[in-house]
Amino acid sequence: MATVKREVSDRTVVGKIFKYLFIAFNLFMAFALFKGCSAAADGMQHTASDAETAGAAIGTAIGVGSLLFIWVAGDVILGLFVLFTRRKKIVELDE
Repeated sequence: MATVKREVSDRTVVGKIFKYLFIAFNLFMAFALFKGCSAAADGMQHTASDAETAGAAIGTAIGVGSLLFIWVAGDVILGLFVLFTRRKKIVELDE
């Protein structure tokens, strides 16, 4: 008869909290990036001169860059917490 290996791994309560925080943070940052770009596009339509248009474009670039930096930094920090709160895998042998 063949031996079947089954890997069992379950997160602790703290591990689950960090995992869901990681997912919620990513969803929030994607929403913030979308809304920020949407608001910037709406604002650029109401500019009166080329200087205002250029300023709006530069401000949008700075804002998007800041959001992306915060997103990456938050993902690295929360991702490490998610990684380190993972339980070791338990291998069960079914016969």
